[in-house]
Amino acid sequence: MMPREVIDEPALAELKRPKRVVPKAELPPVEPVRLVALPMDKARQFNATIPFSTAPNPAASSFRVTGSSADQARAIDCLAAATWYEAGDDPVGQRAVAQVVLNRMRHPAFPKSICGVVFQGQERRTGCQFTFTCDGAMRRTPSAAAWSRAQTIAREALNGAVFARVGHSTHYHTDWVVPYWSSSLDKVAEVNTHLFFRWTGWWGTPPAFRRSYAGAEPIIAKLSSLSEAHRPATDIVTPLEGEAMLDPDAIPASAIPKPVSAAEGDNFHVALDPDMHPDTFAALAIRTCGERPYCKFMGWTDPRKVPPTTAPLSATQLDAMSFSYLRDQAQGFGKALWNCREFKRPSPVQCMRRTPVAAVAPAVIPASTEMRPVVPDGLAGVRRKAEPTPTPTATPAPIRPD
Repeated sequence: MMPREVIDEPALAELKRPKRVVPKAELPPVEPVRLVALPMDKARQFNATIPFSTAPNPAASSFRVTGSSADQARAIDCLAAATWYEAGDDPVGQRAVAQVVLNRMRHPAFPKSICGVVFQGQERRTGCQFTFTCDGAMRRTPSAAAWSRAQTIAREALNGAVFARVGHSTHYHTDWVVPYWSSSLDKVAEVNTHLFFRWTGWWGTPPAFRRSYAGAEPIIAKLSSLSEAHRPATDIVTPLEGEAMLDPDAIPASAIPKPVSAAEGDNFHVALDPDMHPDTFAALAIRTCGERPYCKFMGWTDPRKVPPTTAPLSATQLDAMSFSYLRDQAQGFGKALWNCREFKRPSPVQCMRRTPVAAVAPAVIPASTEMRPVVPDGLAGVRRKAEPTPTPTATPAPIRPD
């Protein structure tokens, strides 16, 4: 449940006053959700005083998802999560929610991907755009059947289905709450207990919804328990024969290492227990990174090789690294790699690429056309005849290995 601010009746009346219409030349702001502190019955009464817009409410144009099969799978599951957590197991409400997500994705005020729209602001404790992404609601999970139904509706919406009743709505709320923005937008539809809104002025008209789709979907760690598409490759590490991989959630908080520094809270340099099963390195990295959208975890079984600072790693430290994990949700990337000189892995794709330390090239003496006299070192006070030294021939430096 989102926190609510105490507000009196005069301030409630202020919410009903006409608000500024954002001109076409100015992108409308996307503000964190804030709710007015009202009992449910009073909230319903207030919402009933906000009239529906009398302007046309045309249906949105159909949308068809593109991108790789992995990106499409992530888009389906992000949209399915939004429909189920926001509308429950109600197909009509789910279709309405799905349409709002698609409308946002096509509008320049919002992210350009399905997952980006749904999980916008998820890193906050409050103020996320879809409250289920930051209020703890995801601890509750749908049944397998309910999840399958939500996926079906999401798949249909991403392959041309349009829920016309909500038009170009980009906002909605249940009728028993009052967001601060509710009276500043055009109310266009009511679906069950949800009220749907679009921006006033040009930003709520069809021409504003013509932005192209990014075609790439980030991995959302919060969905990993529901969606295989949102499990980084390292979250599904194949154990060696006779071994069982540790569940990241089973790792106690006391075992989580600290970041390299406060300024680099997404980077971890870790001394790994050499007696630990190598599959557990991945579980430890995933547990350490938590919900961070970007995280770099590097480990050494030799504690003497662990870098003490944030300075760039030397070639020797890189060569001695035992394990690494990188997550970058913005790029849809998550991968763990092992030093296969230390640890046998079931596939070579899990092995680090070894970079040979480049040999130092010998100094090259510049060529010269002159014969210069060179006086050799010798005893002080002894005079020797200067002898010409032959002109050296320049030779190319050896090619460094890649």
